[in-house]
Amino acid sequence: MKRILTTLFALTIIMAGSVPALAAGEETTTGQSVGIYPISVEEYTYGEAEEPRINKVYQLSLSDDPSGIPTEDFVRNGRRYYLLDMTRKNEVGVDTKPYIETVTQASNTDDMETILQKLSAELEITTEDGYTGTLQLDHTTVKVTVDGYATKTQGLSASRSYPNLSEADVSLIPKSIEDNGKTLTLVDVQWDSTEQTDGVGGIVTHYTATASYTGTSSSRYATGYTVTADYSGEVAKPNCDVVTYTAIFGSTEAPEGTDKSSVSFSAVKVPLLAGGAAIALTAGGVYVFQKIKKRR
Repeated sequence: MKRILTTLFALTIIMAGSVPALAAGEETTTGQSVGIYPISVEEYTYGEAEEPRINKVYQLSLSDDPSGIPTEDFVRNGRRYYLLDMTRKNEVGVDTKPYIETVTQASNTDDMETILQKLSAELEITTEDGYTGTLQLDHTTVKVTVDGYATKTQGLSASRSYPNLSEADVSLIPKSIEDNGKTLTLVDVQWDSTEQTDGVGGIVTHYTATASYTGTSSSRYATGYTVTADYSGEVAKPNCDVVTYTAIFGSTEAPEGTDKSSVSFSAVKVPLLAGGAAIALTAGGVYVFQKIKKRR
């Protein structure tokens, strides 16, 4: 029985102590618990009447619920403050990151000087995820590749003259010749003749052959070129990760006798009732214990 009395007495002390503890955690006159705290509180006067006002500034993420911002009346320094207005401002920031854009274009030449003249020094870019910026050409990344090759064949021709031949005999004409490093083949011979005396009264005929030669020349050439170049720099995108709320409170003089802490009875009603019940149980237990003891 002594242990029971001790337990009841301890419970009474705990319940009684919970009343000031709960009261200390309240600011509003309705007992609303403050779950979101301001990042700044500004006290100032407004208008010709120099009405005391308070601005409370809160910063929340986009995912936070602004309904948790305290908007209830409260009392401070003998004045009751009430909500006049609530403003919202999206804090716009800029997110930046390095970015490289590779540009590909066709070219009819592989001459690097000509290619660099055709490439723009800057490139305006908008990425798929909304970043924008101006990129600069990185000359060290410019590359040229061949698209493919084709073969080109062209005809060659040349002629040779062979004078003072004794006979109009094709066997005296070379069947092929070398012309600019290419081998040409005999295709035709035209003959001319002249007669001269031999000095003893005889006639000597001399022949001149004009020989025609033909051939072919083949060469490989590039069908086209592809140029790739990197443009690099920094791109940026505006974003909004923080929302700033400003609660503007006007004020009037609080009624006389209003406690500065303005603790609502509703906030402490339950602990008081529980504490009273515990005290009643303790007193009843002591009374019963004394009765039993007298009977013994």
